Amino acid sequence: MAVVRDKSEYHRQTSERMERHFTVPAWTPRQRLALAGRILAAEGHDSGIAGQLSARAERPGTYYMLRFGLGLEEASPDNLLLVDDDLNVLDGEGMPNPSNRFHLWVYRAKPRVNSIMHTHPPHVSALSMIGVPLAVSHMDTALFHDDCVWLPHWPGVPFGDEEGEIISRILGDKRAALLAHHGQLTAGATIEEAVVLAVHIERAAKLQLLAMSAGEIKRIDPDLAQEAHDYRLKERAVGATFYYYARRALKNDPEAGVFDVADARQAAE
Repeated sequence: MAVVRDKSEYHRQTSERMERHFTVPAWTPRQRLALAGRILAAEGHDSGIAGQLSARAERPGTYYMLRFGLGLEEASPDNLLLVDDDLNVLDGEGMPNPSNRFHLWVYRAKPRVNSIMHTHPPHVSALSMIGVPLAVSHMDTALFHDDCVWLPHWPGVPFGDEEGEIISRILGDKRAALLAHHGQLTAGATIEEAVVLAVHIERAAKLQLLAMSAGEIKRIDPDLAQEAHDYRLKERAVGATFYYYARRALKNDPEAGVFDVADARQAAE
């Protein structure tokens, strides 16, 4: 006779097994942020030199950012800049993207946020153009259940303080934002979390547009959506997902050697 256990028991088992079996390379923060750019480019997030990625650095009040003028797929550990809390360059050559200023506002207001991905992928951008918030109605998009805010007004090019003030205020404790007439922002506790959310918000927007073209989107049970949200965002699951996208992005990358695990371990020591 089959044993019927409460679902919470299987959640516990899954978490324990993920801890044992899901491991990722010991990449440095610079390597992980550079991989973020490669991953997002491979997943269709590139838009010329628009969009930014950033992460808190080891010293408080300092951040890693991609040098302005480079595309996402050009990110590497040696062309990231280390900047202070006013975008002054502390290490590296070149200038930071002036639009990264709004990241600083989010970091100041949200101690839990350690990495931000802001991109203009096509389906997210299309959804933002018609003024429709993200609809969570599928297991793969449940990462955003009660975790994505909608900014209905576009404040213009974000190199001033206005957008930083607005986004840091409306973001609250959410991990993502859909920005009208603009794009998306994900604010993660880790680089990996911010990247996985960025990849999936574009997928969510694509699914939503497809569903809207075919009929009415049906709501899902909020309790089940919350369960799927928490399951998909388990730290080990997020790490394994990031590693998968990294392998895929690096598979045919001629510069894949700069992300060598041995180099990462040596750099971290």
